[in-house]
Amino acid sequence: MTMVGNDKDVEEVILGKDGALAGMKKGAILVDHTTASADVARKVYAAAKAKDIAFIDAPVSGGQAGAENGVLTVMCGGSEDAYARAEPVIAAYARMCKRLGGAGSGQLTKMVNQICIAGLVEGLSEGIHFAKKSGLDVQSVIDTISKGAAQSWQMENRYKTMNEGKFDFGFAVEWMRKDLSICLAEARRNGASLPVTALVDAFYSEVEKMGGKRWDTSSLLARLER
Repeated sequence: MTMVGNDKDVEEVILGKDGALAGMKKGAILVDHTTASADVARKVYAAAKAKDIAFIDAPVSGGQAGAENGVLTVMCGGSEDAYARAEPVIAAYARMCKRLGGAGSGQLTKMVNQICIAGLVEGLSEGIHFAKKSGLDVQSVIDTISKGAAQSWQMENRYKTMNEGKFDFGFAVEWMRKDLSICLAEARRNGASLPVTALVDAFYSEVEKMGGKRWDTSSLLARLER
């Protein structure tokens, strides 16, 4: 199993002269949990196949808390046989693990995940900001609307710290920007339209300029309350 930072790291750690593939035996399985591009996943898959090694791109969602509690969501791409062999091991730290298709499918699914999260966090930030400006009690508002259609994981798990102006409880802005850049690059290739994702990425850029590179993604609220 590997989990590093970006495409360059994946190539170095797996494909490098002293990388993982150089030391693995035929018939082994390599699972990469890095959030990276679908292109690098396909490149590693091809290199592994040439050495008779199975490869699964398997980015995760759930953050540090999900990893510590063994409840990550794992999105996998690769052959059915390799997945069947690897899934029982991944299950040790996953609440949900699923094969979505061939090589690169895990990474593409993680892109969908990040696209959805970007819009949700911005919407929640604007909602809390609006509630404050309207003189409403934020906790009472969230207690009420979280029982309806507006409910989300972000709302349930982040509204309290957001309301308190605390942004040290999750995935860092600089890493979210890395992920969104992958999404936007893939969209340019496949023709998908991602106007909200592009806008939220620009908002995160503003958060970085505020000194928030290591703040968690819910810090979009801080931008609204400058």
